[in-house]
Amino acid sequence: MSEIDFEELAEIELQKDEAERAIMEKRKTSLTPAACEDTELNINHPYYDVARHGIVQLAGDDNSGRRVITFSCCRMPPSHQLNHSRLLEYLRYTLDQYVENDYTLVYFHYGLNSRNKPSLNWLQSAYKEFDRKYKKNLKALYVVHPTNFIKILWNIFKPLISHKFGKKITYLNYLSDLREHLKYDQLNIPEDIIRHDENLRDKQKGRPPSSAKVPPPRPPLPTQQFGVSLQYLKDKNKGQLIPPVMKQTVAYLKSKGLRVEGLFRRSASVQTIKEVQKLYNQGKPVNFDDYGDIHIPAVILKTFLRELPQPLLTFESYDQILGITSVESSLRVTSCKQVIQGLPEHNYIVLKYLICFLHMVSQESIYNKMTGSNLACVFGLNLIWPPKGASSLSALNPLNLFTELLIDFCSKIFSSRTVPGEILP
Repeated sequence: MSEIDFEELAEIELQKDEAERAIMEKRKTSLTPAACEDTELNINHPYYDVARHGIVQLAGDDNSGRRVITFSCCRMPPSHQLNHSRLLEYLRYTLDQYVENDYTLVYFHYGLNSRNKPSLNWLQSAYKEFDRKYKKNLKALYVVHPTNFIKILWNIFKPLISHKFGKKITYLNYLSDLREHLKYDQLNIPEDIIRHDENLRDKQKGRPPSSAKVPPPRPPLPTQQFGVSLQYLKDKNKGQLIPPVMKQTVAYLKSKGLRVEGLFRRSASVQTIKEVQKLYNQGKPVNFDDYGDIHIPAVILKTFLRELPQPLLTFESYDQILGITSVESSLRVTSCKQVIQGLPEHNYIVLKYLICFLHMVSQESIYNKMTGSNLACVFGLNLIWPPKGASSLSALNPLNLFTELLIDFCSKIFSSRTVPGEILP
């Protein structure tokens, strides 16, 4: 079959998808993309013309602590309103911030139609442009709500796609299927996609509804270490200010991991991480030597921070931190210092302990390749996030910059405030 035939076949399948959706929704298919104005997006952003649509979004982390990036077709405007070459450049611009670390992509297929789809030539060029550095650390690609159009694409791209890359692709028919892989609540899924998923569910026959009622939360175990507040950990651990998980992982990594290349960049076995968390939560001892993988304590430390009910830098500091890029370069360290001085005492003590350790890691960057900037890319979103949803892509720069300043200038930023009982790594 020729490329032209494939193009025509793909177009036919898209039209079938649109017709089927129109019948299923019992109304005219909307060809207008879902609105998604990023209020934090600066008009001077180099890709403002594309970014403003919200097609590409940062969506927190998956269950292995890897960054998640989503691509929502329903937010793509008609082709005459969107420069697809610019879209490709913007996607590459976004991925460039993560390709040095493991990351995950979620592709929401719903909303792709004959008016907004790129040409197959464009898609082929796009796949070829993303070379090995983009594909190597992509650990999972989730295709949500696939249709026959996806099967056509697969036949076209099959000669180009390696077996290894093909194994990274997972097709998910319903949004609920994402829950076992990702932190679903961080995804900021467009309402159009949610409604489409509900329509698909309604169409099902003889199967239980997708979203079972969530049972009321159980009180944490007395030995719980993950997902509880700093105050809870202090009360249950004889007044210790540094949480046991942080103290033990930092001590282990300081002893055996400071010169490991890519420390904190790599993921670890999801099953192993869950096992270690379970041991900690049950109050059982954890010996990282038993696992033979230095990245396990590194992931456990990031997971601990990410599962705190409130970020270590606190929700109240979020807007102040976002403003760091508006501060004159020579005054940014002072601005960081002011934010840190305003933290609650316990948060300050734990943050100082952690940042001092990360500074040690950065001092060994000639071996581990983890400069303050690289560490900030890993830890920024584990230290601060907004009260609702996940941070937008436009928030990344200030959040990471703030974290980088903390790491690089830790002695200056933390020197003027000493709290009784504080300890250093």
